[in-house]
Amino acid sequence: MVDPSSDVPCDAVQMSAIIETSDLVMEFPSTRALDGLDVRVPSGVTGLVGANGAGKTTLISLVLGLLQPTSGTVRVLGLDPSIDGPRLRAMIGYGPERNVLPDDMQAYDFVRHFAQVRGLPHDEARSRASDSLYLVGLGEERFRALGTMSTGQRQRVKLAQAIAADPSLIVLDEPTDGLDPVQRDEMLGIIVDVNRKFGIDVMLSSHVLEEVERICDHVVALDAGRLVAQGSMTELAGALGGVEVELVDLADLPGSIDAVERQLLDRGVVVRRLDFSLSVSGATDDELFNAVVGAVASAGARVKTLGRRRRTLDDVFTSDIVASGQPEGAS
Repeated sequence: MVDPSSDVPCDAVQMSAIIETSDLVMEFPSTRALDGLDVRVPSGVTGLVGANGAGKTTLISLVLGLLQPTSGTVRVLGLDPSIDGPRLRAMIGYGPERNVLPDDMQAYDFVRHFAQVRGLPHDEARSRASDSLYLVGLGEERFRALGTMSTGQRQRVKLAQAIAADPSLIVLDEPTDGLDPVQRDEMLGIIVDVNRKFGIDVMLSSHVLEEVERICDHVVALDAGRLVAQGSMTELAGALGGVEVELVDLADLPGSIDAVERQLLDRGVVVRRLDFSLSVSGATDDELFNAVVGAVASAGARVKTLGRRRRTLDDVFTSDIVASGQPEGAS
């Protein structure tokens, strides 16, 4: 488990932070949306994760200078959003969660307008609008009215306007919301390309942990306004300890996996079963490997895969919430 109160991970220390907060508090009349938040976001693609109500959108609003914190500090690209808001917003592309696109406006005109708002000259804004819409797969649709576009296309338009002015950072609030699985995969691929090919840093807010695990280099996990975990994906989704074994379904040996499971339980280890896979923990890895090999041989089963267990971001998020004393699913 990565302790959110521990020192900044070593890989983050090596990079300058694009977003950094210290003891950040944001209070509204009826709630404390952020509670003493210490966050350091390095360059790359960072996932901001948490359930609805965790404080993700509040943090984004503070990063953009749209809210003033109750207390604490925020630094974004070396600037204070509460003082340098207009200058900072010219350096950041933002894709909001809500559907805020004007139905009667063409996609091209919408993207061009926001590129000019961020300071691009008229001719450059025109070319950047076309380039951005082609990049997100809407080149042939760029003169369509936004109100005639599908949810997936409108999400792409929001991404196009976020990148059109060549920002240093883009902040995307639930960019895959409302998309089907194919559209979701395409959107995630485009976001990765924006970072890898064009060097634009990305902070991606999402409540879908699987998405973040797939494309993000770093993670900041919030729950009820508090930081429960942060670090690189390598650190957070590293080895948890334990062994995973997947067995072959042998028609001529019915019940073989049941026999393996029983023998492992008899040896006093912890076993979690999913179909023909067993996740085994409760001892050293060497002891677990020996126990699994012995149980498989005794039961006459056949191994398909055997290796150390790797935890997912869902494991990280759940275990760190429990360790921090926050109830699971708190909002």
